[in-house]
Amino acid sequence: MSEQLISIICAFSALLALIAIRVPIGLALISVSFFGIAYEASLRAAIGSIARLPYELATNWSFSAVPMFLLMGFVAAETGLTKGLFNACRSLLSKLPGALACASVLASALFAAASGSSVATAAAMSRIAIPEMLRAKYDEGLACGTVAASGTLGSLIPPSILMILYGVYAEVSIGGLFLAGALPGLLSVAIYMAMIMMRCKANPMLAGGTLPPEDKQPIGPMLVSLLPLPVLIGIVMGSISFGIATPTEAGALGALGAVVIAMVNGTFHWAPFWRAVKQTALSFTAIFIIVVGGALLTRYVAIAGISNMLRDLFADGAGGPLVLILSVSVLYIVLGMFIDSIGLLLLTAPLILPIAISMDIDLIWFGIILIKLLEIGLITPPVGLNIFVIHSSLSGRIALPKILRGVTWFIAMDVLTLAILIAFPAITLWLPTLMK
Repeated sequence: MSEQLISIICAFSALLALIAIRVPIGLALISVSFFGIAYEASLRAAIGSIARLPYELATNWSFSAVPMFLLMGFVAAETGLTKGLFNACRSLLSKLPGALACASVLASALFAAASGSSVATAAAMSRIAIPEMLRAKYDEGLACGTVAASGTLGSLIPPSILMILYGVYAEVSIGGLFLAGALPGLLSVAIYMAMIMMRCKANPMLAGGTLPPEDKQPIGPMLVSLLPLPVLIGIVMGSISFGIATPTEAGALGALGAVVIAMVNGTFHWAPFWRAVKQTALSFTAIFIIVVGGALLTRYVAIAGISNMLRDLFADGAGGPLVLILSVSVLYIVLGMFIDSIGLLLLTAPLILPIAISMDIDLIWFGIILIKLLEIGLITPPVGLNIFVIHSSLSGRIALPKILRGVTWFIAMDVLTLAILIAFPAITLWLPTLMK
């Protein structure tokens, strides 16, 4: 075994060990990468890298979109733009089998698209949708599984923080990624809802035995509750699609739009606004540290020649791109049980992207596949993060085995969606091609 290979194994073993003992992933990435660069090159090179990279990232125009989208989501949540979202969706879908579960999927998708956080969406909707389903005698596994899985939709339905980070690292169009994620996100919503309706039609007891009474809520107030988030998403996607704004400018427009809509609704107050600003600063700081660690890891991987080794390994094997995607699928689903999606993306991107480039894989399509895999990991037993968010939000009132059983159906639907996206890349690439 070569000295280079030994150093690589030691570095990644140390990285996984630090993550396992709950060292924040950003600090783990920075520490291992710093010492790896010092070993492979020199201490001076390591110090130079850690001095330059934060500045380079902070001045990256595309990366500056992240705080704008975070601010949009936090303003929407703090000023009550998401209030009534679940009730509006319930009114619209009241005649469907499993209406409350279907409403949870739609409401979660809209909330997640604005918040940009799967975990935050699962936590918020678990306090809104799950109690309503349990009061209607829904199966506990179906109720919890619906919210845990639906929370993951925000990373595919643009705007998405994961897409921005992937776009920065892969050096591909963030606007193109946003457009590419729209149809896969809607496909995921449709498949979730179809599965819920078929199960509840076959076994009405899953949804309390009977359809809920038709909601007589007037159409006007219902639309007022439902429209803010679609309007925000429309502002962002429309400005990008028609070339009016870059993704960063669109994020700023979205944040401004959230403030204006809150003012029109009469829900804007300075105290919630400053809370949103504070939450944005704290969240972006945490993300920035992870991104710096990921950038350092990319540099270490390049210096150590890991990318060339892996590229040669896949080039020598049979199957080409399909083998790569299957290997990455296993890696992401396993590691996704333990590591949050942003950390996992930045941990693995330096290793995977050079191989994908060497195989001439379309990086926009590949990015959507990676993001779907990252979100599957968040609900994969036994340690999917969203599962524990649901369990914690409900103060342990529903046993973990019931939540795990409920989420298994949604994992099966995610695998089906993933297979469709791999088999038919045109679903992902149609909108970006149309807008060129």
